[in-house]
Amino acid sequence: GGSVKAGKMPEGEKMRQCKQEEEQQQKEEKREGLIEFYSSYQELFQFFCSNTTIHGAIRLVCSKKNKMKTAFWSVLFFLTFGLMYWQFGILYREYFSYPVNLNLNLNSDRLTFPAVTLCTLNPYRYSAIRKKLDELDQITQRTLLDLYDYNMSLPRSDWSALSAQRRSSRSLLDHVQRHPLRRQKRDNLVNLPENSPSVDKNDWKIGFVLCSENNDCFHQAYSSGVDAVREWYSFHYINILAQVPDAKALDESDFENFIYACRFNEATCDKANYTHFHHPLYGNCYTFNDNSSSLWTSSLPGINNGLSLVVRTEQNDFIPLLSTVTGARVMVHDQNEPAFMDDGGFNVRPGIETSISMRKEMTVRLGGSYSDCTEDGSDVPVQNLYSSRYTEQVCIRSCFQLNMVEHCGCAYYFYPLPDGAEYCDYTKHRAWGYCYYKLLAEFKADVLGCFHKCRKPCKMTEYQLSAGYSRWPSAVSEDWVFYMLSQQNKYNITSKRNGVAKVNIFFEEWNYKTNGESPAFTVVTLLSQLGNQWSLWFGSSVLSVMELAELILDFLAITFILAFRWFRSRRQLPAAGPGPAGQENPAGPEEAPALSAPHRFTVEAVVTTLPPYNSLEPRGPSRDGEVGHE
Repeated sequence: GGSVKAGKMPEGEKMRQCKQEEEQQQKEEKREGLIEFYSSYQELFQFFCSNTTIHGAIRLVCSKKNKMKTAFWSVLFFLTFGLMYWQFGILYREYFSYPVNLNLNLNSDRLTFPAVTLCTLNPYRYSAIRKKLDELDQITQRTLLDLYDYNMSLPRSDWSALSAQRRSSRSLLDHVQRHPLRRQKRDNLVNLPENSPSVDKNDWKIGFVLCSENNDCFHQAYSSGVDAVREWYSFHYINILAQVPDAKALDESDFENFIYACRFNEATCDKANYTHFHHPLYGNCYTFNDNSSSLWTSSLPGINNGLSLVVRTEQNDFIPLLSTVTGARVMVHDQNEPAFMDDGGFNVRPGIETSISMRKEMTVRLGGSYSDCTEDGSDVPVQNLYSSRYTEQVCIRSCFQLNMVEHCGCAYYFYPLPDGAEYCDYTKHRAWGYCYYKLLAEFKADVLGCFHKCRKPCKMTEYQLSAGYSRWPSAVSEDWVFYMLSQQNKYNITSKRNGVAKVNIFFEEWNYKTNGESPAFTVVTLLSQLGNQWSLWFGSSVLSVMELAELILDFLAITFILAFRWFRSRRQLPAAGPGPAGQENPAGPEEAPALSAPHRFTVEAVVTTLPPYNSLEPRGPSRDGEVGHE
């Protein structure tokens, strides 16, 4: 009996030991709850599938006893994931394509009247170049007589002065003879002799010869003889203009003799309402409403609330070889933009009243990643040679002029002059014509890259025009109209019907259209579409995405720990083996467990349950003895 009592643990000691073990277990649980890792990938995946809010994931765990169901739900789950991310890829591709929505707005407001440029349509025989033009006409007359047996009538000139000038200005004839006007057989008849009966007059092409400094020549040919003669005459005419040292010598404005009447919004125009410039081919040009300090505005639409002009269209002392039409040329454009008469202008017929109605249209494009437009042209690698704001046509012409100066050593007369350059003139640049036509062919083929460099402006204003025509003045009113013109403007020409024209320019309606752009796919739209796809395929929310992110982080953490264990065991493995020459490890058997400790390192989160109270009874012989004693 005494031995039994000695073997028993006091009741208070047992309670104290249980309490200590419980506190130790709680401390371990608290320590393990801060950062919890899983013992294997399988445990991690089972925990995720059992607790995630993603639909379908629980089926991978609850059906694990049925391998067929597990395989079916696994394939379905990952197929759904693949389809969803395929849709994600489509959404991202659409987002980074930067699509836009076109917004159409109709606005009603007082409209600023645009600038209107009107040209005589024929160049004038300016006094500064009159003598050289008369000599060029004489050379042209002989050339046409040799080629076509046509004796061209010439305007009256001071023949005595011309004969004196002929001896002193022999250089013009020399240059014209260096670029002669010739006929050439068509390509399919090159091998036939000139006197062959198979060669007809229509089988010839006419053009002029252009040569380089190295006498490398080519024939600039045209299928139409009219076009060839005009182009050949224009080439020599430009050389004559380029020889004038001061461009102001060509400024011979005769506003009253060209524009008989001018009225805007029932008020008479004055000199403050127009500016004048000279165009090499269209002659004297006048731009109305180009002064930014006092612009015209239209409060009402209609023909009586616009610009009305009566212009003279008679060709008197003009150059017939440069223009084969009669009338005037008009163009409507925005302020602070040059008037490119070749691009946007159209002709006004004599003896006709032309009524032009306008509709204003503004276009605003999104810049940056949404389009290749430019705000002000500062980011375009082309210098703006015009004293105006950036437009695409301004950039293209500036680009050609800069290439002309770079490749040919001189500037083309039709475009502004760059700093430090001079206009092309065959008295100084003998081969500039050859270089110009070669460069022009490369320009049209976009070899120079001008059309690629020059981008559209992000903001531009255009005017949609429509024209109506009627006879003016009418047969019953022409007598008193021409009489009043003769009294007021000294109108005394014989061909009354072809001598005048009337132009009316006005707004068709008070509304103007604005075409704007807005992003079609913003960040908010992208997130909304991604959320729709996620909900469609998995019926989940943002928190479900965070659960998936947590799964990936846990997977990476377990992978890192397992890799660290493997790397550490590989480094300490040689230390546990036998020493060199078959000697045993000097460390005693007591130290061997310490060396192999990393092999027993685990990151398992083990939760130990308390044993039942009666399990704390001592086991062994004493317990058996006690039972036997009892």
